[in-house]
Amino acid sequence: MKAPSPPEDMNESQFERVLDNAARLSMVAIGIVVLLFVLQAGQVFLAPVTLAIVVGLMFGPVADRLESVGVPPALSAAVVVLLLLGIIAVGIVAFALPLSEWVARAPLIWEKLQGQLANLKEPLETFSQFQSQLNEVFGGGSAAMNVNVEDGSAVTSVALLAPALMAQILIFLASLYFFVATRDHIRISVLSLCVTRRMRWRTAHVFRDVEAKVSRFLLSITFINVCVGIAVTLVMWAIGMPSPILWGALAAVLNYIPYVGQGTMILILLAVGLGTQTRLEQIVLPTLCYMGVNFIEGQIVTPHFIGRTMTLNPFVIFLSITFWLWAWGPVGGLVAVPTLLIVTSIMTHALPSKPVAPKRPVRRTRNMTDREALLANTAQAIKEQRQDAEDSGEKRKQERMEPPEGTAPTGVETSG
Repeated sequence: MKAPSPPEDMNESQFERVLDNAARLSMVAIGIVVLLFVLQAGQVFLAPVTLAIVVGLMFGPVADRLESVGVPPALSAAVVVLLLLGIIAVGIVAFALPLSEWVARAPLIWEKLQGQLANLKEPLETFSQFQSQLNEVFGGGSAAMNVNVEDGSAVTSVALLAPALMAQILIFLASLYFFVATRDHIRISVLSLCVTRRMRWRTAHVFRDVEAKVSRFLLSITFINVCVGIAVTLVMWAIGMPSPILWGALAAVLNYIPYVGQGTMILILLAVGLGTQTRLEQIVLPTLCYMGVNFIEGQIVTPHFIGRTMTLNPFVIFLSITFWLWAWGPVGGLVAVPTLLIVTSIMTHALPSKPVAPKRPVRRTRNMTDREALLANTAQAIKEQRQDAEDSGEKRKQERMEPPEGTAPTGVETSG
């Protein structure tokens, strides 16, 4: 009977390996799809609970300070909740009057905006004619697009959303209280589930890093946002912008959401400028002033305060913000960066990795750019790691081939 040829065995083995890898990737893809569905379906419950955990990590040092002087955990958690409600109440009372004034002026601003946008009527008509010509060229000239806007009552919409919003607020407050009151019990319960000493050590370090990083980041960013709000208030007051305190508070709140918050603030200031001013320099001056304050904050202040704490890739931060905004809306934007810090801390201890640095760095020439130097050092580090792996493999192979000490090459003991 003729034995199967080696190429057929090899092809079959490769095919099985491909199927195994495809099955694993399929399971990962299914898990990701299920996770996205769960996040969307459980938004009413998961969003306020996640926000409560993030806020609880932020106010954790306050509760620790109260408990260090003998305050029970249940009472310190209640103090944290009341402190947060007090801050929110003070903000609402302080900014209710200027906000109501701008809401009352909203119809006039909208009319002026319509007048400003009317100047764009001719370019828009030219674009509409060009679009109709394209439809005729591609055979769609007879087709018409009808847009029907359903008129809904704002009161009805608010009445329908109010119960869900109140439920989310109650879930948030209850979750915040119980998380702050039982955070030590949660840590002990999770550590008790770890079966090995090494696992307990890593889990304890995860808790420590998560609490330290998230708390320090949120406290630092809160201090920075307050400074931004004060700076924007002073600048708007200096240029004669009405209600400068309102714009400072809005800038401070929106600054919690990187990139998206700053873009929203720029659009708001542009719309207010178009609706209240007539000259071009007066329209763009508030926006330019805000962009200047934001540039100083983003390039000087924030790197100085949290540059060492949050060493994350800006592209990863942007992806996290867009994902959580898509999943949970404004609440997702608030928890995007803290959630990314938590995931990074967990992965750092669960999958520890060595930095890619060569033992003998490549000598940099005068014409070599930073990118070329980085790539050269990375290639040198990979080459050294591969050489070390080959050397260790050869050493283990030689050790297996050598006879044990005190024996001959044939395995017969030597005579004394």
